Amino acid sequence: MKKIFITGGAGYVGSVLVPKLLDNGYEVTVIDLMIYGENVLPTHERLTAIRGDIRDTELMRKIIPGHDAIIHLACISNDPSFELNPDLGKSINLDPFEPMVQIAKASGVKRFIYASSSSVYGIKEEPNVTEDMSLEPLTDYSKFKAECEKILKKYESDDFTAMTIRPATVCGYSPRLRLDLTVNILTNFAINKGFIKVFGGEQKRPNIHIQDMTDLYCLLLELPSEKIQGKIFNAGYENFKVKEIAQMVKNVVGEVDIRTESTNDNRSYHISSDYIKQEIGFEPKHSIEDAVSDLKEAFEKGLINDSFENEKYFNVKLMQNIELS
Repeated sequence: MKKIFITGGAGYVGSVLVPKLLDNGYEVTVIDLMIYGENVLPTHERLTAIRGDIRDTELMRKIIPGHDAIIHLACISNDPSFELNPDLGKSINLDPFEPMVQIAKASGVKRFIYASSSSVYGIKEEPNVTEDMSLEPLTDYSKFKAECEKILKKYESDDFTAMTIRPATVCGYSPRLRLDLTVNILTNFAINKGFIKVFGGEQKRPNIHIQDMTDLYCLLLELPSEKIQGKIFNAGYENFKVKEIAQMVKNVVGEVDIRTESTNDNRSYHISSDYIKQEIGFEPKHSIEDAVSDLKEAFEKGLINDSFENEKYFNVKLMQNIELS
C-alpha cells in the first residue's frame, strides 16, 4: 500500500487523517467538494487535492487508477443535514457508491475501506450491540449506509479486499472542525457560554476520539488482507449517558452549570467494540476528556472563532446557505 485515495478527505475526519498518512510515507489523493475550504489540508509534495464530485463518474474513472487503496469518507454526514434535501443525500450517499466500487476494482485497487455508521443498528435494547445483530436503520441516512455495506460485500474477491467500519460519533479537534456533535457541542457551550444545556440526559451516546478514528484507518491500511477481508467492525470508545458526558466536560473546563431540560427525543444508542479488539487488537487510547482538553486548547490558542455563528462549524447551516445541489 503506497498510494491512497480518500473521498471526503477535506472533511472533519479526513483533515486529521491526511497529515497522518503523509507522515507515514504514503502518497495521498483527496477528492472533495471543498465546501468547508481547502486550507484544512497541508501543502505537501505527496498530496494531490482535487476539488471534485464523487458523482462525476468520468472524473472518478480518470483519477482512481494507480491507487492501492480507497478510504471512502465522503457523504452528507448526519441525519439533519440529510433531511434538508433527501434527494441530494441519496445522490451523494448511495447513487455513486456502486459505480465507484466497480471502477476501483476494475482499476486494480487492492483495498476498499468504507466508513459506514453505528446508526445502522437503530435503537437496540440489548446492553451490547454487536456486529452480528440485525440492522434496523431509522432514517434514510442510516438506510443508505446499510445499503452501501451490502453493495460492497458483493465485490469482495482474492484481489479486492473490502471491509466496513461502523464508527461511533467522532469527537475532538480537527482543522475542519464540527461543533454539531455531542461532545463538541457541550464543550463549546461550557467554554463560551459558561453553562451546558442537557436535554434529557439519560440517553447513551457512543463516541470515539478523532485521533483514535484516524489511527484506526492507518492500521487498516497496514494489516494483511486476510485479517480484514469482508469484516465489519464497530469502532467506539465507551458508551456514556449524555449527562455523564456533560460531567466529563465540566471536569475539564472547570466550574460551569449543567442545566437539564426535558426532551421528547429519548433515542439512546450504544455499541460494543469488543470484536475489533479481539480481531485486530485495536483499542482506543484517547478519552472523551482528551477530546474536551484538545478543544479547550484550540479555543485558548484562537484557532476557533465565532463558534456559535460561523456556519463552517455546522453542516446544516452551511448546506442551507450554499444550496448544494
